[in-house]
Amino acid sequence: MALSIANYTKAIRSTLNVALCIREFPSELVEKHIKPEIEVFDTHKDSRPLIFQPITISRSEKERCLIEGSVNSVRVSFTIKKSDDLERLIVGRFSAFFGTRAELYEIVRKKPIEGYDVSFLILNSHLEKFNRDMIIDFLVEFIESVEKDISEIKLNINTQTRIAATFFINAIANPSANP
Repeated sequence: MALSIANYTKAIRSTLNVALCIREFPSELVEKHIKPEIEVFDTHKDSRPLIFQPITISRSEKERCLIEGSVNSVRVSFTIKKSDDLERLIVGRFSAFFGTRAELYEIVRKKPIEGYDVSFLILNSHLEKFNRDMIIDFLVEFIESVEKDISEIKLNINTQTRIAATFFINAIANPSANP
């Protein structure tokens, strides 16, 4: 059953509020370095005690959020609803846009985890630099606005396509009117 956007974002907000209780924790695998345990776990399955149970919040079958927490980092991944080929193209470009500008946003991963469109990695250093509520608000506003943005882009593409098709049909229908 599909959740409304308000219920979906409320569930994400409350889960992130709990999951973002992280602290500085040196890596058990990489000496004298603070590595995000959620990322280290992907390559070394030995750090299992430091990883929390992943939580999936689904709005529908095609739209979901995965929150993976550890003692020193949280990874948040979103799948954005794609109902047709045009939306798949738009979401693919949108994901590529965020991936290429990951340094500007600091918490965006360059490459989302498999099966998801956009991933964020939040470290203890981000919580020291930014307020936890600011990060949660950013993620919730992101997921609320992305659906609107994709709908707007889709409408603009359809409008431009209709105008181009009308111009093309008129040019074929009236060949003498062409300069």
